[in-house]
Amino acid sequence: TMSALSLLLIAVSAASVLAESTVYHREQFEDGDAWNSRWVESKHKSDYGKFVLTAGKFYGDAEKDKGLQTSQDARFFAISTRFDDFSNQGQPLVIQFTVKHEQSIDCGGGYIKLFPSDLNQEDMHGDSVYNIMFGPDICGPGTKKVHVIFNYKGKNHLINKDIRCKDDEYTHLYTLIVNPDNTYEVKIDNKKVESGNLEDDWDFLPPKKIKDPEAKKPEDWDDREKIPDPDDKKPEDWDKPENIPDPDAKKPDDWDDEMDGEWEPPMVTNPEYKGEWKPREIDNPAYKGKWVHPEIDNPEYTADSEIYKYDSIGVIGLDLWQVKSGTIFDNFLITNDPKLAEEVGNDTWGKTKDAEKKMKESQEEEERKKREEEDKKRKEEAKEEEEEEDEKEEEEEDDEEEEEEGEEQEEEEEDEGTDSNLKDEL
Repeated sequence: TMSALSLLLIAVSAASVLAESTVYHREQFEDGDAWNSRWVESKHKSDYGKFVLTAGKFYGDAEKDKGLQTSQDARFFAISTRFDDFSNQGQPLVIQFTVKHEQSIDCGGGYIKLFPSDLNQEDMHGDSVYNIMFGPDICGPGTKKVHVIFNYKGKNHLINKDIRCKDDEYTHLYTLIVNPDNTYEVKIDNKKVESGNLEDDWDFLPPKKIKDPEAKKPEDWDDREKIPDPDDKKPEDWDKPENIPDPDAKKPDDWDDEMDGEWEPPMVTNPEYKGEWKPREIDNPAYKGKWVHPEIDNPEYTADSEIYKYDSIGVIGLDLWQVKSGTIFDNFLITNDPKLAEEVGNDTWGKTKDAEKKMKESQEEEERKKREEEDKKRKEEAKEEEEEEDEKEEEEEDDEEEEEEGEEQEEEEEDEGTDSNLKDEL
């Protein structure tokens, strides 16, 4: 027989095997253009948008922050990369990547799709069967959400909760953890933003309970809390007309009965009108409470302890539509270790996020100064133009005055000539 110590050693070694961290896929685009050999562009359509490798207009590290950027407006994008096929049965599945909408996105996707390994990458398109779709999606002010969509038994199921995504221009880290106990967690920038149970937050399974189709409310069931008081009687003087002829109205002096017809005073609201009489209400002595439809176990419900499980995971892809391009995807990681994913997130996004923010802020400051200088220059130029116009006007006025003086002098000289001629004639 095995000793207790031998059994303990076997248990410990089995636990250590289960706890071993595995990285199924990691992509940080640190080897220049070599990414082209790993990522396959779909040929399903001829006009898919192109991806380029860049750190963008602002970044924390010129090399580490390089990622795949959408480069053409109003296009579909479809690209994917393959890794060794695996199943997440009995272990956590962690999907992590960074997204940077540096174009101040108005409408477009920022999510990934995880595919089974039988995907034909060159024919990948919007209807290709995937396992999981995860990441931010923005379209106008109304849609700013994180998609978490699972394919379960051939049907795509959206989460029943609304998870808000980041909509600024900085890089953000998105993480999805799916556990073998059918729980999940969504993190943004390494902070939990949502978590729960797969069965509760998606409609994978029919409801556990349904209303008993055989049960019906008894005909004598009285669920009226209040009833009209049978002893309450309408007062005899209650009924008054709603409108009456205006007692203060007088027939106009110029009213002609033959021409205008018989005069009738206008109607006014009757101050004594009390409205429709209704008896007061009292507690219903026969009230039995609200009838609740009894529930039974749903015969169509079958518990599933493996909702989380995918037999084949082998491709990650970007299958997107963007109105305004410029989104950068980087730091892809697929692992079975949530702690490792957190450490990788802190070591990549965590180390460059502050420098990225600083660079953007300094660029904005430079742009602000440049705008101020341009405004100042425009104002100075406008002022100079105004002064030139004023000088020109003054010169024109001076010229006009000189012309007028010259004309007056000529007139005086002519007058003098006339006078001397007259004197000569005399």
